[in-house]
Amino acid sequence: MPQVDLAAAKVSLPELIEAAISGEEVLITKDNKPVVKLVPILITKPRPQFGSAKGLVTMSDDFDEPLEDFRDYMS
Repeated sequence: MPQVDLAAAKVSLPELIEAAISGEEVLITKDNKPVVKLVPILITKPRPQFGSAKGLVTMSDDFDEPLEDFRDYMS
């Protein structure tokens, strides 16, 4: 893991960001003490859990019956 002083990081920030994007961890120090670590953000999509909503969704028995308000339009 490369260590870079804060003053040097100000000058070469684009290069340090590119290094972090490529998977390298970059440690930025101030007065020889670590203060910031650049790491890439890994975006992962959650995998669907099939059947996870089983039993949560119910439909009434008259779900597909015409609505009372529309009976005049149905005839």
